[in-house]
Amino acid sequence: MRVMGLDVGSKTVGVAISDEMGWTAQGIETIAINENINRFGFERIGEIIKEYDVKEIIVGLPKNMNNSIGPRGEASQDYAVKLESQFNIPVKLWDERLSTMAAERILLEADVSRKKRKKVIDKMAAAMILQGYLDSQQ
Repeated sequence: MRVMGLDVGSKTVGVAISDEMGWTAQGIETIAINENINRFGFERIGEIIKEYDVKEIIVGLPKNMNNSIGPRGEASQDYAVKLESQFNIPVKLWDERLSTMAAERILLEADVSRKKRKKVIDKMAAAMILQGYLDSQQ
């Protein structure tokens, strides 16, 4: 059973997919979206769901350090509700605090240029979110 992990922003959604055993996460792409005009990338997400036979979706929930949920967290919650309604697949929220910062740090340590980091940061954050969830299930 494959699981999809999503790092949802206002302009992009990073996408990761688990292996069939649900042990490892791999970032696969970044989808351009536009919240302001209700373009959420669902067409491409639907294609990925079919291609990988996804049975569950994990959406990163960006909580504040004090565990409260701010505007970005509320947007992620709304996105998760829309996903579940659109695809009729279980969608879970996963605390993603610091996942993007951790991905950025790894890319900086690997001496990846700013231009290249911008292209991969979201899918890498999605992989970190999904890997955290998968590890919790073991």
